Amino acid sequence: MRTARLTLDPAFTVAPVPRRLFGSFVEHMGRCVYTGIYEPGHPSADADGLRGDVLELVKELGPTVVRYPGGNFVSGFEWEDSVGPKDQRPRRLDRAWRTTETNQFGLAEFSTWARAAGVEPMMAVNLGTRGLQDACNLLEYSNHASGSKFSDLRVAHGSKDPFDIKLWCLGNELDGPWQTGHKTAHEYGRLAAETGRAMRLIDPDVELVAVGSSSRSMPTFGQWEDTVLELAYDTVDYISLHAYYEEHDGDAGSFLASGRDMDLFIEAVVATADAVRARGRHSKKINLSFDEWNVWYQSRPHHMPGTEPWDPTEPDERAPRLIEDEYSVTDAVVVGTLLHSLLRHADRVHIGAQAQLVNVIGLLRSEPGGPAWKQSIAYPFERMRHLAVGEVLQVGVRSDRYETAQFGDVDIVDAAATWDEENSVLALFVANRDLSESAGVSVDLRGFASLTAVRSAEVLAAAEGQDRHTTNADQHDAVGLRPLTGVEFADGRLRVELPPLSWGVVTLHAR
Repeated sequence: MRTARLTLDPAFTVAPVPRRLFGSFVEHMGRCVYTGIYEPGHPSADADGLRGDVLELVKELGPTVVRYPGGNFVSGFEWEDSVGPKDQRPRRLDRAWRTTETNQFGLAEFSTWARAAGVEPMMAVNLGTRGLQDACNLLEYSNHASGSKFSDLRVAHGSKDPFDIKLWCLGNELDGPWQTGHKTAHEYGRLAAETGRAMRLIDPDVELVAVGSSSRSMPTFGQWEDTVLELAYDTVDYISLHAYYEEHDGDAGSFLASGRDMDLFIEAVVATADAVRARGRHSKKINLSFDEWNVWYQSRPHHMPGTEPWDPTEPDERAPRLIEDEYSVTDAVVVGTLLHSLLRHADRVHIGAQAQLVNVIGLLRSEPGGPAWKQSIAYPFERMRHLAVGEVLQVGVRSDRYETAQFGDVDIVDAAATWDEENSVLALFVANRDLSESAGVSVDLRGFASLTAVRSAEVLAAAEGQDRHTTNADQHDAVGLRPLTGVEFADGRLRVELPPLSWGVVTLHAR
């Protein structure tokens, strides 16, 4: 059996749990919107065409913020097409995903859905094919009460009250050559600064996210952040990070250590932002928005348009199936450790968005006219979203280690923890990366004198007869959380035995 010793103390904290850390992402891509969250005619659909079964699952997951409408899609988005009477909305060719956008779901529909789901909208503006004036027009339409051209247009379209969107992304992945309107760091930094300043003249309370690197492997990584922040530091509040992970050539060990890459990515961006702060003698800190992250098997064959022409015979109303990964036990454990990384860096990562919400590399899956269900990766997200409350704790870890091809020696046991002092509840999130051996975890909790009992203990792992590749594709509840047995708590010490390749959560409270 593998072993690990953890130490937690309420005197050693990282930061309060950021409310926006547990967010998600809805892009006009594949079936995320159409037959995902929106499907008029579905048996569960309401009068607005919103799928009730998907909405109920979203409420169970509990994302706090949802980014919209992209993603690569936003760099060609003409927002005026998505508002007003639906029978007057034009169809557009979407250059990002080589499909036809019907615009039957747009800004007002998303605002209605966001209110119903109880999420804060995070709107992205098009700085690819458009720029400053368009961003200001969209903000005026969304947030100004009335008495101006675009606010009165919103009222005329049936939305008397402003949408009151406070969180805005200044474009998307403009460091990438694949992006419509790809720019150099200097070009983008100037545009972001000018656009942000103009938007604040309309609504001084907006919070602005500058585009950071699309991944840590980008050739411009580091230099991009340095240049963009040099030009836009005083204007923006956050800089973004995007990262996707997958298992390559059967190297499960490195894949399971993906959280190490996320740690390094975050710490490098923090260092760059703080260097710009010091050099410019700025008083404020730039925080991080990790607003795209997930497991995504980009090496698998998917229907990913990019070179073929538009097919005029394809029904426009039926969105194509793009990157609909079916997630396994292994993927769920990796997602759990990525959430650990975000939580451990809660002092600087204040926004997170697991991409995407439905169907497209989704936490949820749905079928047209049929059922909706949770994928395996939804369970760590859901539990951490609801149980990570109060202060993030520093976790002292002494674990057996294993060798990886990408990251060298890595801890077999990975963990994060939170302490809700008001309710005297401690939550420990912990993963065993070993594929074949259990892990005995001993946790020193002698600083938590008020804790008297284990309140809950759950684990996600392969059940009897399953293996690490098991998904929820056929049986929609094949992979999920089950009770974790063999948990002991006495004399300020918690003992947990984790099965091979597992992610679990244990909560303790004052009974």
